[in-house]
Formats: sequence, C-alpha cells, structure tokens
Amino acid sequence: MAARPTVSVFSIESGASTGTVTLPCVMTAPIRPDIVNFVHTNMAKNSRQAYAVSKKAGHQTSAESWGTGRAVSRIPRVGGGGTQRSGQGAFGNMCRGGRMFAPTKIWRRWHRRINVNQKRYAVASALAASAVPALVMARGHKVHEVPELPLVVDNSLQSLKKTSDAIKALAKLGAAADVDKAKNSKKIRAGKGKMRNRRYVLRRGPLVIYAESDGLQKAFRNLAGVETACVDRLNLLQLAPGGHMGRFCVWTQAAFERLDAVYGTYAEKGAKSGYTLPRQQMTNADVARIINSTEVQSVLRAARPEAQRHMLPRKKNALKNLGVLERLSPYAAHARKAATKAQEERKGKRAELLATKRAAAKAQRPAKKALKAQGRAFYEAANQEGSVKF
Repeated sequence: MAARPTVSVFSIESGASTGTVTLPCVMTAPIRPDIVNFVHTNMAKNSRQAYAVSKKAGHQTSAESWGTGRAVSRIPRVGGGGTQRSGQGAFGNMCRGGRMFAPTKIWRRWHRRINVNQKRYAVASALAASAVPALVMARGHKVHEVPELPLVVDNSLQSLKKTSDAIKALAKLGAAADVDKAKNSKKIRAGKGKMRNRRYVLRRGPLVIYAESDGLQKAFRNLAGVETACVDRLNLLQLAPGGHMGRFCVWTQAAFERLDAVYGTYAEKGAKSGYTLPRQQMTNADVARIINSTEVQSVLRAARPEAQRHMLPRKKNALKNLGVLERLSPYAAHARKAATKAQEERKGKRAELLATKRAAAKAQRPAKKALKAQGRAFYEAANQEGSVKF
C-alpha cells in the first residue's frame, strides 16, 4: 500500500515547519455539497424558538353581522355609535384590526430528525473540503499568506491563555488577514432583527480545533469571527456555516492526529459506533493513466484498421438541379431546347404582327387629321354665323 501524504506542522513561535504528520483518511472522504446543505438546513431548524400570535388577536371586540338587505357586505361589524370605529368590519383577515388568516400556532413541527450516519457523512465531507485550498478561498477566507492547507500547528497552541498571544500566533501562521477580514465585517443587521437581540452581523474567521484545552478557549473567545471546537465534538454548523463548505481550520497536532481514531480509516473503524468512513468511488481520478496502464492495455485487443466509410449519396432535387434532371430524363435537354425555340418563334411572330398594326395605323393617321380639321372648320363657320355658340 502506498504511503499517505504528509502535512507539515508549524510552530506558533517562528512560523517555521517543525515536523510532519500523516494526512487522516477523513480528509480524503467524498465531498458531497448536497448532503452538507441538506444536513445543515435541518440542523439549523433545531435551534428555532416557537412563535405564534395571540389566540385573542383580532377578536377582542364585540361585532355582529348586519345581515342581508342593507347593501353592505355580511362581515361582522362593530356596534355602537359616536366613533369612527362603529360600523367598521371586524374579525376577518381582510379587515383592519382583524385577525390574520390561519393564525400561527406553537405546535408547528419546528424540529427535524436527521439520520446519525448522514450527519457523520456531512461532517466528513466538510472536513475534506477544508483541506482543499480552492474551496476555502471560494468561501471567502483570506488564506493567501497561509503556508499550507490543512494548517497544523504544534500543541503549544492549546496552552495559550492570553488573547494577545493568540493574535501573535495567528499572525505568525499567516491567518491574521482572515481575522482582520472578520473583524472589519461587523455591520448593523438589515431588518427588524436588530431590535431582537441580533443587532450585528459578522463574517466567520478561522476555526481553531484542539484536542485538549488548557486555556485556549479563553484566549480566542474575544477575537471577532474566531471560533474554537474540540475534535471529539465537531459540529457541521461550525465546519460549514450557511451550508457552504470550505471553512478555514487551524488544527493542533494532537487534534489532527486524533482524526483517524475518531472517524476511522478505510481499514479500521473509529470511535463512532456503527460508522464506516465513506470511500471515493474512484480512488484515482487520472483516467488517462488508468487506460494507458500495463494492466489495462494487456487485456485490450489491438486497434482495428480504420474502415472505409461509405458515404451515403446526397439526395438532390431534380426540379432544381439540371444535371440530375438530365441523368434521370435524357429527353429533358431536348424538351428545353424545343421550348426555347418555340418561345423565340412566338416572339418573332408577335414582333411581325405589331409591326403590321403600327404601319396600318400610321397610314390612317393623315386621313384622321384631315377629318378632324374639317370638323373644326365647320364649327368655326357656324359660330361666326351665330347659329352655334361655344
């Protein structure tokens, strides 16, 4: 079996590498964003607080319908007089001051049950995603100065007790940019949540994961956006906030080495009862290497010579393509010539007929002019005598 990759261990004093640890198998688990999103959505529902409107809301008035025949709707109306409220509609959801439609009840199904192994699968996927730099950067973390992902530091981080020491340690590890990003992101929440003890919103920074805490929680608890978690009690709400994988995690060496004992390997089971670490369907994603390997090539037959492709004849329209028409009907060319000759003969006969008609009309033109002049002279003579007036 090939040796698994190793991860460098960095010192919080100098930021230099002091050793290596073997990459846990859980860091190579399948990355399933669909499972992570589903589990996160249902886990987040389990912290909701029940709410409902008052049972009496919209019904704290005496109102009765006026009945039919008064040219108004049959909605119950407030009685009395001397005020604008009298005669106004009440109770209905379409009325001002009435109850809402389908008033909310506190016995809604607020919580969701999630399969235990499904939650474990989601946590394993979130841990594997935290080891992929592209996913960590895509989530918005500033890790351009971090020497390596996953980031593992020596166990002296667990004994820090002062916040100033924690800030110096994160700066040595190149995580100060992500902490500053979270600190500068504090904004007043949009909406009415600002009036309900949720006044500010804050981006998430690094997640510090430890095995044994010797003051570490107090050292990091006052840093904006920075959270701490024990490796034995990892929570998907922290590993994938908002259902988005790729949380920037800072591991202590003891916590990183304990992952195999908690989640197990592909050969041995871990501390979680009835759980087997999910395995990738394809352990080697280099398909070209697999196909070209000796084992695969030895059982493949030799490539056949390229066969001659018989091109199907292209169907051409004989009514538009003269070459195809002549091949189908040799008489077509003779018929076209005969039609052309007949057309030319008709054109010649028509020209002769037009010339004859025009010559006859030209010969009759002087006689018509003389007749028209004779008529004009007659009318002029009659006009002078006074018998005809124009």
